[in-house]
Amino acid sequence: MQADGRLERGSRVLTPQSAPSLESDPELGPDPEEDARARAKFAALHGPALRASGVPERYWGRLLHKLEHEVFDAGEMFGIMQVEEVEEDEGEDEAARELRKKPNPGGELCYKVIVTNENGLQAADPNSIFLIDHAWTCRMAHARQQLQQVPGLLHRMANLMGIEFHGELPSAEAVDLVLEEMWKFNQTYQLAHGTAEEKVPVWYIMDEFGSRIQHADVPSFATAPFFYVPQRVAYTLLWPLRDLDTGEEVTRDFAYGEADPLIRRCVLLPWAPADLRDLSSSTPEPPDEHYQAILEENKEKLPVAINPAVYPCDHVFKVYTDIRQVLSHLTHPRFTFTQSEADADILYNFSHFKDYRRLSRERPSVLLNQFPCENLLTVKDCLASVARRAGGPEGPAWLPRTFNLRTELPQFVSYFQQRERRGEDNHWICKPWNLARSLDTHITKSLHSIIRHRESSPKVVSKYIESPVLFLREDVGRVKFDIRYIVLLRSVKPLTLFVYDVFWLRFSNRPFALNDLDDYEKHFTVMNYDPELVLKQMQYDEFVPEFEKQYPEFPWKSVQADIFQAFTELFQVACARPPPLGFCDYPSSRAMYAIDLMLKWDSRPDGKQVMQPQLLEVNFNPDCERACRCYPAFFNDVFSTLYLDEPDSCPVTRLV
Repeated sequence: MQADGRLERGSRVLTPQSAPSLESDPELGPDPEEDARARAKFAALHGPALRASGVPERYWGRLLHKLEHEVFDAGEMFGIMQVEEVEEDEGEDEAARELRKKPNPGGELCYKVIVTNENGLQAADPNSIFLIDHAWTCRMAHARQQLQQVPGLLHRMANLMGIEFHGELPSAEAVDLVLEEMWKFNQTYQLAHGTAEEKVPVWYIMDEFGSRIQHADVPSFATAPFFYVPQRVAYTLLWPLRDLDTGEEVTRDFAYGEADPLIRRCVLLPWAPADLRDLSSSTPEPPDEHYQAILEENKEKLPVAINPAVYPCDHVFKVYTDIRQVLSHLTHPRFTFTQSEADADILYNFSHFKDYRRLSRERPSVLLNQFPCENLLTVKDCLASVARRAGGPEGPAWLPRTFNLRTELPQFVSYFQQRERRGEDNHWICKPWNLARSLDTHITKSLHSIIRHRESSPKVVSKYIESPVLFLREDVGRVKFDIRYIVLLRSVKPLTLFVYDVFWLRFSNRPFALNDLDDYEKHFTVMNYDPELVLKQMQYDEFVPEFEKQYPEFPWKSVQADIFQAFTELFQVACARPPPLGFCDYPSSRAMYAIDLMLKWDSRPDGKQVMQPQLLEVNFNPDCERACRCYPAFFNDVFSTLYLDEPDSCPVTRLV
C-alpha cells in the first residue's frame, strides 16, 4: 500500500501475516505432532500470501516439505521439448498458422514444456506443486552492473534468451541485447516491509525450466512468486489447474488477471506483436466516479461545513508537530510548541490526515497543514488527469504528455506506435504514482519495458524531455537541471496562493545526451540521498545571473513569469470543482507544497524558440533541510503567511 493509501492494484506484494492453522496433510512425518506444529507455523506465516496467489490448501503440506528440503522434483514430471518449424500447409488458415507457430520468448528456437511422467499428472495429488528456482534476481537500477560484473551471468542469460554470445568478456552490445530481451522473461514481486529502497520492486527471471513455459489464454498451470521467510529465498510456485495426460503441454497465462480483451492484447505485445495505431490515443479526464473511488480507497472523510476560525490579533498559536525541521526552526514569537495534540491550535503533521469529518465537528477552529483531496495534485496519476482541465485530452503545454498505465494502456500503446511511425522521439520515463527521490523511476525507449513495468506497482509514463534547457557547469559540461519552488496555499475559496521567492536547484553530474538511459548521474538530478554522489550546490541568486549570461535572450524574470503562470493555472483547475473532484474548501486548512519542474526547448508557430516550463511533480510535506540551512527564517515565513495572514513581511509573491 502506498503512503497515501492508494491500493497497489495488480502488483504482487509478498508479506508474512497471521493466518488460521493449516489442515493436516495425509503424508505425516515420523512425529505427527511435530509435523502438525510445523504446518501450523507455516500456515500462520505464509497462509495469506498463498491464498492471495490462489494456491490450493491441499498443496501446502508438501510445499512445506519441498521448501525445507529444497526439493526440485519438476524433472520427474516434466520435460523440455525443442519444437522445429515445419513447412506451411498452403491450405491452412492464418489462425491455424499462428497457433502452430506459438512464438517462444526470445531467440529463434522454440521450446515447450510437456508432461513426461507416464502416469500423467493429477491436480488432486497433494504433491502436484513444484518449486521453480530463479536464475537472476535484481532491481532494475543494478541490472546492467550485474550483467557486467557477476561471473557467468551474461552468458547464462544470453543462452536462456537465445542471444548469440561470443567471447568471455561482457560486451556492451551483448549487455544491451539482454537488457532489451529480458522483458519477455521478467517476473516481479514487491516486499511489503522495509525502507523505501527495499520496497522498490524486485524483478527476476526463472531458471531454464520455468522460462520455457509458454503462454496460453486458457492455461494448464498457474504460477506465483513466493518468498520463503525462514530461508529468505524467493521461488516461483507451479501447480496444475486440471489433470494432464502424458505429452500435454504445461502453459501459463502471461496476462494473468486481465479479463478485458483489449488490455490483454496490449499486455501480450512483448510476445505477440500487434498494430494498435488505429486506436484513439486521446485521454480525456476520467469520469467523476473515478475520483469518488479514489476518495473511498484513501478512506478520507470530508469535513462538514464550518465557519472560518477567528483568533485575536495577538494570539499565540500552540503548534503540535512531528516534523523535526519545524521544531528546530520555527522561532516566531506568535507560535509555541505543545506536546498535546488535544491542546493544539495548529496540527502540522508529517503524515496524511484522514478524518476531516470528525475534526470539523469536534474542533472546527483547529488549523491544519493540509487540505482534503490534495492528493489530486500530489499523486502523479491524478496530477495528470486534473491538469487536462487546463489543456484538453493531451494536457497543457506545461505538463509532459502522461498516461496512467493502469487505466490508459491502450491509448499509450497507440500513441507510442503513432510516434514511432512518424519517426518522432520516443523516450519515456516510467514513474510510480506516489514515490519520491526518483525511486523505481526508469527512462526507456522500449515499449516492452513500459508494458511490463505496469505489473510491478501502479505507474504513470510521461514523455521524457528529450530537449531540456541545459546549464553549463564549468567542471562537467552542459547538464540537466531542475528547479524546486515552494507554493503556499492559504485557501481554496477564495483561491489564495503564494510562491516563496527563493527557489532551489538540482543538477546532474554528467553532460546530457540521449544515451546510457540507466546512467543515473546523467539523467537524474537528485544527488543528496547518496553520500557517494557529488552534490552540486548553487543558490538561486548565484544561478540567475549565470543563467542569463548563458542565455542572454531569455531574462529570468520572463522565464519565471511563465513558471508562475503554470502554477496559477494548475491550482485554479484543481480548486474549481467540488470535492472529491477538486480540493475541498475547508477554512481551517493551509498547506505548503514543493513543485519540481524543468525547462524544455519548444517552438512557437512562427518558429521562434521558447523555454517551456515542464511541471514534474507536486510534493506534500517536502524535505526542507536545505531551505532551513540556507534561510533559517524559512518556517517563520511559511507560518506567517499561512497562519498569521502576514505575507507582506515575508519573501513571497502572491499568485492568486
